[in-house]
Amino acid sequence: MSKLRVGLVYGGRSVEHEVSLQSATSILRNLDPSRYEVWLVAIDHDGRWRLGAPGTSLETALARGVPVQLPATPEANALQPSGPGLDGPGLSEGVAVDVIFPIVHGHGGEDGTLQGLLELAGLPYVGSGVLGSAIQMDKEVSKRLLEHAGVPVTPWRVVHEAELARDPRGLALRLVDELGLPLFVKPANSGSSVGIAKVKEAKSLGRALAEATRYDTKLIVETGLDAREIEVAVLGNEEPEASVPGEIRPRREWYDYEAKYVDESTELLVPAPLSDEESERVRDLALRAFRALEGNGLGRVDFLMERATGAFYLNELNSLPGFTEVSMYPRLWEASGLPYPQLLDRLIELAIARRQRRARLETLFRRG
Repeated sequence: MSKLRVGLVYGGRSVEHEVSLQSATSILRNLDPSRYEVWLVAIDHDGRWRLGAPGTSLETALARGVPVQLPATPEANALQPSGPGLDGPGLSEGVAVDVIFPIVHGHGGEDGTLQGLLELAGLPYVGSGVLGSAIQMDKEVSKRLLEHAGVPVTPWRVVHEAELARDPRGLALRLVDELGLPLFVKPANSGSSVGIAKVKEAKSLGRALAEATRYDTKLIVETGLDAREIEVAVLGNEEPEASVPGEIRPRREWYDYEAKYVDESTELLVPAPLSDEESERVRDLALRAFRALEGNGLGRVDFLMERATGAFYLNELNSLPGFTEVSMYPRLWEASGLPYPQLLDRLIELAIARRQRRARLETLFRRG
């Protein structure tokens, strides 16, 4: 049986470029070499695509891979050289892949833009589609949809850069009056806690808002809860399944970038110490959120469990969660009985199945 050709897309132009490399390293290590021929598609900080043949290291493909581009037409769904040709018989015309596994975090990767290109190219790909990716990435849009679906979210307010520029001091005072303290300030479209700040004093809010505008022109300001961090992994298309919940216990004050990727003292408890009723409740909420936000393939649903009341509030849904060795998504499925290599198999199967279903849809109007 011939091997499936997988294009592993990683890197990207966002501030999560390095996190993407860590995820890609783990995925490459766990893809079964007897089943898959993995071609590396590295996107550098300037947005250039470079192709690395099977056996090439991630770093080599990123630095010295063959420049390629993906034509946005299904008839030419091969990665085409845009520089010196590829070595090997027949490869100068490009490399056709069977499925794309994108693990580009942040802008240009999980916000619907990359998914749009892959749709135009007619290629199956792992993860949510254009709409699902876009709304899951945008914290403000996702909160509005979640509220409509009856999924609890923390009290919040959207802030646009122009509004902040007009009256920064007045805005800060209104936010504190409306939402109280402490507050969390977040770029509306960012991940890995980049640009997020916890504000405990009103005098610090203006600085936190200004810092967040380095990463987005739209911000979210949320009431800070005294809460536990609970996460649930979701897998599937039309009939998604939820993993056992896990809990994150950072030694730092909150789960910031350092706690996620640097501080080795952060505790990851899988499964989370919850009662059966609490576990079922949060898993149900995770599935409701996944459906409400047009999830497909995979998603990690992050919750805040208020200590005083035990109430769950959805924090965010990640359409392309981290896949590093310490990431919660693969850990949660491992604890649910699905080891990392089999999880990757399942994600690839879901991607191909979704594309096959969409390919059956009519594209020409015919009477009768």
